[in-house]
Amino acid sequence: MSKNKSYTDLHFVLMMLIAVIVWAFAFPFIRIGLDELSFINLTIMRFFIVCCILLILLVILPKKFSRLQKKDIIPIFILGFFGVIVYHLGLNYGELYVSPGAASLIIATIPIQILILAVIFLKEKITSIKLLGIILAMLGVLIISIWGTKDEVFEIKYITAAIAIFIAAGAGAFYTIAGKKLLARYSGFSLTVYAMLLGSIGLLPLTINSSLISQVTNLSIKGWFALMFLGIFSTVIGYIIWYIALEKKAASEISVYLYLIPVLSTIISYFLLNEEITLMFILGGMLVISGLAIVNMKTKIV
Repeated sequence: MSKNKSYTDLHFVLMMLIAVIVWAFAFPFIRIGLDELSFINLTIMRFFIVCCILLILLVILPKKFSRLQKKDIIPIFILGFFGVIVYHLGLNYGELYVSPGAASLIIATIPIQILILAVIFLKEKITSIKLLGIILAMLGVLIISIWGTKDEVFEIKYITAAIAIFIAAGAGAFYTIAGKKLLARYSGFSLTVYAMLLGSIGLLPLTINSSLISQVTNLSIKGWFALMFLGIFSTVIGYIIWYIALEKKAASEISVYLYLIPVLSTIISYFLLNEEITLMFILGGMLVISGLAIVNMKTKIV
């Protein structure tokens, strides 16, 4: 392996680690935000912050953006609609009535859904080695979700909440697969910005509610911090990295990195929310990392 190739691989892994770390932080911060905001208002405010940042980027970095083609406005709006509205509303609603372990397990179906859709629509080939890695990582997530923390309660209060999270997972998979096709005409940076801005238009009808202003004006410093982190890091930075990575590798390959999120999220919850972890968490974490290593063993940056 050449020195340049090694550096490229390391750079890619570090980039993906940043994405999964900021997404892992999102789960506890969503729980903090839901203490003060409704699931709808949390989504609205998160993407209000996102849109402000992206509009500033459009103004100060115009040469960094691929030209938006008229024929792609509707497809990119649909991409953003699912990636923004469906995913985040479904996840935020679900976290109200589904325990963290159950939510993590449902969200962990995203890589499997991406794998299936990538084979069907992107004609990606799945080797036996890659499949083994995916299965090991999924098994690790299963162990972490059910037995990862000492007092974990695997609970689903309302089946509608579980369904909402599963729909959100499907929307996340769609966002990846549909985005991969559009990346033939747009840079990952440009497509992320266009999808977020156009998709957020779909949130406008939801802003007409009596609780939005009152909840926002009474938001604590802790609530604002959670919102700012969710907007800047978990959304702007995380999503831009995701599409840049999707330019370099197959959808089925990068999706396996999502299995690291429950591992990191549990560790973060240990420090932020004092949730005790178990030996089973260590076993699950080892399986996830082993699966990720196996998937990347035979991959090449393209």
